[in-house]
Amino acid sequence: MRKNFPLHIDGRHPDRVLDAVKHDVRKYLKRERRRDLPEGIDFWDFDCKCGLQAADAEVVHVAALVAAIDALAKAQATSIYIEILAKHGKRAPKPELIPLVAEEPEDDLPE
Repeated sequence: MRKNFPLHIDGRHPDRVLDAVKHDVRKYLKRERRRDLPEGIDFWDFDCKCGLQAADAEVVHVAALVAAIDALAKAQATSIYIEILAKHGKRAPKPELIPLVAEEPEDDLPE
């Protein structure tokens, strides 16, 4: 999804327009996560960019995308460019934990 969202629309309150933008972003992410996963893939990951225009959009983590939209709206932006591209994600295996064995001092043992 590559889209420019206007934040000032005649006849609509700016807060409701901002809520609609965030709703569209969340709806798109939810729809993309529902797609079938290819074999060997664990989850859908996203490359996100957010900015005033496509040329100056900055890379943003998907969890911080709504906060970035809020920050641009507070800066009195008239429109926001949002780019969300789905990609394959593979979880890294957890490292195996080696149990720590506490060594007991030998001179404290009863005979």
